[in-house]
Amino acid sequence: MIKKYVFTALVILLTGATAAAQQTEAFTNDLAKYDKALTLYNSKQYLAAQTLFNEIKQETTDPTIEGDCAYYIANAAVRLNQSGADARMQKFVEEYPTSTKRNSAYKDVADYYFENGKYSAAKRWYEQVDISRLSWAEMEKYNFNMGYTHLKTRSPEEAKVYFSRVRNSEKYGAQAKYYEGFMAYENDDYEEASQLFEEVEAEEGTREDLSYFKADLNFKQGNFREAIRLAEEQLPTANRNEQSELNKIIGESYFNLGEFDKALPYLKEYKGKRGKWSNTDYYQLGYAYYKQGDFDNAISEFNKIIDGKNSVAQNAYYHLADAYLQTGKKQEALNAFRNAYQMDFEPKIKEDSGLNYAKLSYEIGNAYEPAPQAIGNYLEAYPNAPQRQQLENLLIDSYITSKNYKAAMDLLESNRNYQDQEAYQKVAFYRGIELYNDGDYQEAIANFEKSLKASASPEFTARALYWKAESEYTINRIDEALLTFKQFEQSSAARSLPEYGDLAYNLGYAYFKKKNYDQAASYFERYVKSGSNDNVRKADAYMRLGDSYFINSKYWPAMEAYNEAIAMPGVERDYATFQKAISYGFVDRNAQKIEALSNFANQFPQSSYRDDALYELGNTYVATGDNERGIQAYDRLVREIPKSKFAAKSQLKKALIYDNTGRSDEALRLFKSVAENYPGTPEGVQAVASAKLIYIDNGQVDAYGRWANSLDYISVEDSELDDAAFSSAEKQLVGSNNPQAIQNFEKYLREYPNGQRAMEAHFYLGQLYFGQNEYLKTIPHYKYVIEKERSEFTEQALARLGQVYLSERKYAEAVPVLQRLENESDIPQNTIFAQSNLMKSYYELKQYDNAVAYAEKVLANSKIDNNVKSDAQVIIARSAMQTGNERRAAEAYAEVSKIATGELGAEALYYDAYFKNQNGDYKGSNASVQKLAKDFSGYKEYGAKGLVLMAKNFYELKDAYQATYILDNVITNFTDYPEVVAEARQELARIKAAEAQTNSSLDGN
Repeated sequence: MIKKYVFTALVILLTGATAAAQQTEAFTNDLAKYDKALTLYNSKQYLAAQTLFNEIKQETTDPTIEGDCAYYIANAAVRLNQSGADARMQKFVEEYPTSTKRNSAYKDVADYYFENGKYSAAKRWYEQVDISRLSWAEMEKYNFNMGYTHLKTRSPEEAKVYFSRVRNSEKYGAQAKYYEGFMAYENDDYEEASQLFEEVEAEEGTREDLSYFKADLNFKQGNFREAIRLAEEQLPTANRNEQSELNKIIGESYFNLGEFDKALPYLKEYKGKRGKWSNTDYYQLGYAYYKQGDFDNAISEFNKIIDGKNSVAQNAYYHLADAYLQTGKKQEALNAFRNAYQMDFEPKIKEDSGLNYAKLSYEIGNAYEPAPQAIGNYLEAYPNAPQRQQLENLLIDSYITSKNYKAAMDLLESNRNYQDQEAYQKVAFYRGIELYNDGDYQEAIANFEKSLKASASPEFTARALYWKAESEYTINRIDEALLTFKQFEQSSAARSLPEYGDLAYNLGYAYFKKKNYDQAASYFERYVKSGSNDNVRKADAYMRLGDSYFINSKYWPAMEAYNEAIAMPGVERDYATFQKAISYGFVDRNAQKIEALSNFANQFPQSSYRDDALYELGNTYVATGDNERGIQAYDRLVREIPKSKFAAKSQLKKALIYDNTGRSDEALRLFKSVAENYPGTPEGVQAVASAKLIYIDNGQVDAYGRWANSLDYISVEDSELDDAAFSSAEKQLVGSNNPQAIQNFEKYLREYPNGQRAMEAHFYLGQLYFGQNEYLKTIPHYKYVIEKERSEFTEQALARLGQVYLSERKYAEAVPVLQRLENESDIPQNTIFAQSNLMKSYYELKQYDNAVAYAEKVLANSKIDNNVKSDAQVIIARSAMQTGNERRAAEAYAEVSKIATGELGAEALYYDAYFKNQNGDYKGSNASVQKLAKDFSGYKEYGAKGLVLMAKNFYELKDAYQATYILDNVITNFTDYPEVVAEARQELARIKAAEAQTNSSLDGN
């Protein structure tokens, strides 16, 4: 109203001065219209005012009125929040530089933005105000507003400058001090804040909004009792958010006073900053519970502290570990102690955490690092630790329990501080067993000898003797093995050991190998009478007992032993039955022999000895003068088992019978058939020689020459040279001069590529190259042998060629060779070899159904050992996993775990944990992972996978700390396994994203 009055008076004055000459109705109307627009503007009808000012601006010829209209138009645009309002105001300033409203424009717009909380915009316009043209009152307001604007736009230093200018202002002083106090409070300058707040209260009286700050200031200045008093006074009247903060002040004050029982209820009432707690908040509540002995609740708070990397976190993890120990959660305690041990903020906590971590590593195993490493690292970091002797003992035991015997030996042999001979003897023994199982028998013997030298424990002395003898036997040092077995037998502790039960069996085999069959028989008989419950080994002992008697021509005792073997349940009785039948022949019981052999083919239709029985039956008939039945037996063998190694021999025998009984024409036809159908075999060569004699007897030498030259492996002219060349190479072979033998056989095949003994030359070359580990060179030679008609070399060539392909990972090439070996082998071990490697080859070729089919064949064979059984079950399990049949996989892995050792044992235990996790048995799954860490610490990949599984289990069990800590460590420590690390990263991101909803200490929050 004042402005309007002044303006009106001015108008009257002006119009009075010019009324006589210039007053017109139109000008009077313009002024009325302007006055109306100004009235609309002052009553905040900005849009209507803006429209009217626009009209006046267009109509007027007075530059002053035009400028004023432009000012109000732009000002209205600002207040209407119209697009381009700032630009309009800037345009006004530029177009009307002499306008009296220029400075008002800056200030009025700034004030408008300030009043509407748009502080960045206000700041921009305030900075353009010419303060020299402001009145004292306007200057005070300007300084206060600029101070507040800088405060809100996070420029506290600039804000302090402006507030300081109005600190003594009657109108703005108290407010300025309040905000200065607030900034000091935010900047942790509690003394300055406290002084300013006191000045505010002195000027304005008690202010409710200062009560919280005063309570918090006292808390932060360590005046906990005063902080409690002030906060409790305000608590009843505070709003919901203030109540949360006040509860925090009271609770934390009691916490700092050590009055944890009083702190608990207040700390529990705290709601966090914007609904989120920090790691420190969780620590305080957890520690309060811990001090009250409420370990379960302490754990539930401590384990929400994620990614803590300060002294508070170290302290929290240490007490969390102890809380876990108090509740029997040792795996969780190990993780928490390890975390605290890895931090350097509190040396005493670090040292004690490291000690507990080392001890728990020994006690329950450690998937992060082997227990010996954990203990050794601690001893290195704290060489004067009071517990050093105890830890040194644990270190040795930890090597044993973690089966890291090599490292244990290295430690014991390189460090004179370890003088425990019993520990040394034990470790050396177990290292020997490890090497024995790996097939390194020489090194195994060396370690058994080290164990024997220690001689601290009679038990381990005896056991070292036994396994040293086993190793010596395996590398064919039979005399030494016998001597060592005898030493074991005479040792004081031998009879109480499980190994003693197999001593007679092993001695029997040692004497059997030495061809001392009387001694062999006495030990095998001693074994079968020992009461052993191992029926497989007992049946084998009966058969070797029978063989010992048989070789010594004691046929009746041999038959009794074979009868015992035949009576054993679950034993493949065909060998013993065949041997018994043969024995009848040596005691002039040919009728019984013929009867037994005649029945054999029907009794054991799948036996690999079926062709042996038919061939021997034919021979027995012939020996007793019954050539016709002999021929019938030979014919049956050729007809029913045409691929038998005895097929050529049977036809040759039949031809010889014809030749010897005057049926030379029939004999000649058979000799020629054998020579043509079995080229290069010893039978083929003999058939040519026998045919030659018939041709000569018939005076048909020319016919023989023409026929013989038609055979690609016989040259009549060169036959003697051919034989001499082969004999020269064979002589080098017999003399073990292998390089010269190779050279001579290669020369023979160059000169006689289709020589009469080319098959044998190829076979021997294959064997010689195989012995030199030149596997690729063996392939053409073994292939030559197996592509010919079956001979005595075929089965071994098939086995060796299959072995070569497998060693070169040529599974597609190995499969047909192994299939032939399976179908044609006469030796049970070759059948097992073929079937077990067919299952592996099919698995590698991703033909999982075939892999499972062969695994089941292998498992059905009672003669396979535990290692092959483990392989078969693993193939079934892995194939089932690949085809999504987890139920079948679980069953197979359960079987594997019963017998597997080493890496397969680790794999089986990991999947035991995996399936328990899948079934929701998270605690059981963790127990399996813990066992995996303890018993199979050397298999790092399964250890890493087990840790990821453990992390998932812990998160399901509401323990986010354990989950995130484990995953962080997998990512850091297992970079050799990128797939496992990738899974850990994915799982960690998922958990952190979920936990960030309630934890303000996580990154990005």
